[in-house]
Amino acid sequence: MRAGIFLSCFFLLLGTFLNGETHHFIGIAGCKQCHKGAAQGNQFEIWEQTNHAKAFETLKSEAAAKIAKEKGLKASASEASECLECHVTGAGADPILFESTFDRTQGVQCESCHGAGYDYRGMLLMKDYDVAISKGLNPIKVADGSAEKLCRTCHNEKNPTFKGFNFDSAWHEIEHPRLKK
Repeated sequence: MRAGIFLSCFFLLLGTFLNGETHHFIGIAGCKQCHKGAAQGNQFEIWEQTNHAKAFETLKSEAAAKIAKEKGLKASASEASECLECHVTGAGADPILFESTFDRTQGVQCESCHGAGYDYRGMLLMKDYDVAISKGLNPIKVADGSAEKLCRTCHNEKNPTFKGFNFDSAWHEIEHPRLKK
């Protein structure tokens, strides 16, 4: 009997360890509640004006259809995993990881860079940076090169429309710091 309980506990813990912690995506609707307006440095409003916000829509263009055909993709650009991996947040993730508030047509959303936000959302968690990181916030920074490295996962030669990438000027276009009080 003890061996059975021990084995049950062992496999439960092993399963938890092997699966790791999985965080759910809430989408821009969940993020913008707290990250809009002047007090937050207009973070949502800045994102809304970027190409990231329109990334999925570009896959519906004639130019995207032409590229998909030239690349021999079996699906349309707006359905091909090769395109979606850089044009939507959470591409390829298990569908169970998406909350009902998530809308992939919103393109490259906050969680593409900052990590799936369900577990670190909320003012109390976000006020403690280390706790937010422990709950899934991706601690990207310009100073340590992690921001540029993340950007280059999509902005690279693999992209069929790549014409070079200057991180400093690109960062200037999307930078959205929270205002210091």
